[in-house]
Amino acid sequence: MAQADAVQKLVGDYGKAAKAKLSNPASTGQPEDQLRNPLETLFAGLAGEASVKDVTLVGETSLADLKTRPDFSVTAGKALIGFIEVKAPGKGANPKAFTDPHDKGQWDKLKSLPNLIYTDGNAISLWRNGERIGEILQFEGGIDSAGAKLGAPAGLLALISDFLTWDPVPPRNAKQLAQVSARLCRFLRDEVLEQLSIHNSALAGLKEDWRALLFPDADDATFADGYAQAVTFGLLMAKSKAIDLDDGLDAVAKELSESNTLIGTALRLLTEQDLHLGPALDTLTRVLDVVVWSEVSKGDAEAWLNFYEDFLEVYDNDLRKKTGSYYTPPEVVQAMVRLCDEALRSSRYGLPRGLADGGVHIADPAVGSGTFPLAILRKIAETIAKDEGEGSVGGAITEAAKRLYGFELQFGPFAVAQLRLTAEMMEFGASGTPQLFVTDTLADPNADVESGTGIYREISKSQRAANEVKRSAPITVIIGNPPYKEKARGKGAWVESGSGNSAAILKDWKPPREFGRSATSNAKHLSNLYIYFWRWAAWKVFEHGTGVEEEPRNGIVCYITAAGFLNGPGFQKMRADLRRECDEIWVIHCSPEGLLPPVPTRIFGSVSV
Repeated sequence: MAQADAVQKLVGDYGKAAKAKLSNPASTGQPEDQLRNPLETLFAGLAGEASVKDVTLVGETSLADLKTRPDFSVTAGKALIGFIEVKAPGKGANPKAFTDPHDKGQWDKLKSLPNLIYTDGNAISLWRNGERIGEILQFEGGIDSAGAKLGAPAGLLALISDFLTWDPVPPRNAKQLAQVSARLCRFLRDEVLEQLSIHNSALAGLKEDWRALLFPDADDATFADGYAQAVTFGLLMAKSKAIDLDDGLDAVAKELSESNTLIGTALRLLTEQDLHLGPALDTLTRVLDVVVWSEVSKGDAEAWLNFYEDFLEVYDNDLRKKTGSYYTPPEVVQAMVRLCDEALRSSRYGLPRGLADGGVHIADPAVGSGTFPLAILRKIAETIAKDEGEGSVGGAITEAAKRLYGFELQFGPFAVAQLRLTAEMMEFGASGTPQLFVTDTLADPNADVESGTGIYREISKSQRAANEVKRSAPITVIIGNPPYKEKARGKGAWVESGSGNSAAILKDWKPPREFGRSATSNAKHLSNLYIYFWRWAAWKVFEHGTGVEEEPRNGIVCYITAAGFLNGPGFQKMRADLRRECDEIWVIHCSPEGLLPPVPTRIFGSVSV
């Protein structure tokens, strides 16, 4: 039998079976449900004609109102191939034209998938990453009436063959990798949110554990975001170490934990349970498994500089504003790092190697995705290459990482920072990573931290180690871009409220009555996250030092923040204390033309500094 005749027979059999199902008065469920069995038979036959073996359609039996669950996942052997979404006859196969709110909302989720078929029985189309591949094909005759006379459209076998032979395309550069990862991370986040909305008990329990140790105020959206980013960047970290993902996520997590205990443990905990998630995790694993790390970076020192910004642009461009943090342009970061390096080389400090001096310890208290530590390592590498030659850079960077600290409360950005810094250090020929901690910088450095189990044991270890750094490490330079959040009363932890171990250090900056009514009435403006971070830095560098009170306190605080504290009446005591403690204060106003410069000229689009 000629192939065209064979395809037509398969379509005729499909039409006959579908008509019988749709016209049967005893049929229950939605019309699209009646197409399931006929479609399975049709695809099995077409797979045979396309010479693709071991094709299986796995039907989704979840609730009908779930938007992140296509009707079928399709595998060939053990490999995930793609997904099929079935609509009621008459709806068509162009999801961009749907008007029903449920269908439109579902398409908004499913368009992240890299290989997806839409069909209503009368038409069929192929979509990849939200874009249609080829034309929408129409069967000849109605699926509910044509029966065995249903005609096969030209190009049907080619479309099915294209679908069944899909393989992920390895990203060619870091920007492509960020975009691919972001789409699927967003899909995973949406799936977790959806499962929480229908009271998935396993996920709900995991969320409560997450809240208990990291985010007491975390809602479903915060947890879903943290989960999705932790898993995504855990898998990317595994690929940076050339770990194959097709052996299963548990095996991946075990291997990853040998070199990165916290992220490996997190990945294992977040993926080893049966959380009843749908296609997102499987697709993410399949797509990222083809990543070849060396091909992505190609030795380009700039490859990872904008990675997280590119990721956020696709994933959630408002996320950094919602969390109170802002992406800091590389030009600003590099200038701040250079200023600190030059200050250390000056006669005041007398360290001719600047940041590369082995006695200089550096901390970023809001490390985010690692932009400042990246710039610091690159500055140190530049110094070492100039003074000692390129061959000494790897060893010097390995040692420098031991005196570079970063604190981050959000697990997603923490994982990104680990990923970016690991990639950068590999480029330098160095090993290890800077000492990054999942912790609240503003929390009590003397607090007892319970050990817990699993990831919580590792996060507890991270918090205890961070507290040790906060208590006693001789930090020379604190540098960064602390988060900005107005009306943040109650968000400043120990800095704002103190503890049984010590009083709140923010009180030192509350203006006394003798400063006047204007100062005391405006003291409410101290309740801002960036002020809490200023107070912590001043305490650590100028007041606390190494914990030994008789030792001299000598160091640098270099922040980029809002400028309100420079002249606001509520900040008089803050300014007075800084003038008393500091030998020199340099202020570089990035918006000299006024408080609200034109948006295109601002360093940060929604604030002036």
